[in-house]
Amino acid sequence: MTGPAAAVPLRPMAVVVRLSVTPVKSTALVHPEEVFLDRDGVPGNRRFHLVNEAGRLLSASRDGRLLTLRSSYEPGREWLEIAFPDGRVVAGMVQGGGERRTTVFWGRPVEGEVVEGPWAGEVAGFLGRPVTLLRTVRPGDANDSHPCSIVSAPSVAELGRRAGVEGPVDARRFRMLVEVDGVRPHEEDAWVGRSVRIGEAEVRVVRTNPRCVVTTLDPGTGRPDLDTLGVVARYRPRTGNGIPFGVYADVERPGRIRVGDAVDPLDPLPA
Repeated sequence: MTGPAAAVPLRPMAVVVRLSVTPVKSTALVHPEEVFLDRDGVPGNRRFHLVNEAGRLLSASRDGRLLTLRSSYEPGREWLEIAFPDGRVVAGMVQGGGERRTTVFWGRPVEGEVVEGPWAGEVAGFLGRPVTLLRTVRPGDANDSHPCSIVSAPSVAELGRRAGVEGPVDARRFRMLVEVDGVRPHEEDAWVGRSVRIGEAEVRVVRTNPRCVVTTLDPGTGRPDLDTLGVVARYRPRTGNGIPFGVYADVERPGRIRVGDAVDPLDPLPA
């Protein structure tokens, strides 16, 4: 007669530990306890963007000071606020029907309407350069590539370990919509090509996320403080998309996502 089978330790459940959005692209992230993930992304997320005097997209990769601005937006009443580091807040109702302009987002044309009002002038004064504020004509167009992005806390911790950083690395520097825990470092890479349930929503993970210089900036100050790209390139295989960290996903079934929700790959994962 054989003895009792050895107990198999349970694998920790993957869960959502943080959600991150921002109404004006490249401004500081805000962290709601829940969001509704639609096919175009989270309503209001990155609905606005700034361009410089040449009409080129102005992002934190070109001016890290944008990360010190905090924006909020209520789509129902079209109310937009931008808060500055000195405590000033510029707020008002966004009027539609402005001049239409096309902005190139990494080779992809995005149509937007010029937003008239006090915001662009105040941001221009803060940066010391002319800027124009635009609202995308189609919701979701200002997402970098796909409506959902995912990174795991263990992946960020592994980066810190490889970099020899004392203390935790701030995951906000990767500016991902969904941060998860309860997985192995870079386990999210194994979700590429698979469906994943996140709370009430289901997404299809499409590809890894090629990273840019924004990840090297302190998310609180906008100043360079960690060579994330160099560290990742030393221990992660480079892909055709660049230096990979985190993943992009399309939305298969819209739904609500809350902090603490389970994250479940629906397709079999490799051993």
